[in-house]
Amino acid sequence: MFQAATINSANKADFYKELCQQLQGLLHGESDAIANAANTSALMFEMMPDLNWAGFYFLKSDSELVLGPFQGRPACVRIAVGRGVCGTAVEKGASILVEDVHVFPGHIACDAASRSELVVPLHHDGKILGVIDLDSPTAARFDTEDQAGVEALARIFVAASY
Repeated sequence: MFQAATINSANKADFYKELCQQLQGLLHGESDAIANAANTSALMFEMMPDLNWAGFYFLKSDSELVLGPFQGRPACVRIAVGRGVCGTAVEKGASILVEDVHVFPGHIACDAASRSELVVPLHHDGKILGVIDLDSPTAARFDTEDQAGVEALARIFVAASY
């Protein structure tokens, strides 16, 4: 049985290194993408401070993301590619870090308490499979170290699941 261990590190690089090790252990030997997405979102939500939503959207067609496993309040089910932070990240093929969602053009507010957001695409064999989406009730919660750390988590998820 997997048991998440508390990470006692003020250094974000060390925090994400340890969180990546925990995710590798959690996903070891499991290849089902839905099960892995569920456990990945649960681990991020439990271990990362100051989140109010952590989860996945999967690209189900060239034009639409569909909600996957998550932790947090009920969410928007379908997001068009190019719309909101998640759809824009897919369109650009790159992570997007938003310090204040209220100033992001076309932001989709699933939870009115969200103030900042980090979206990281899931890349596999030159294609985007979907995104990891993290929301926080605190403005400017995420920085480039968080982005790099979540991008590493995304690579672990993809390697285990596809």
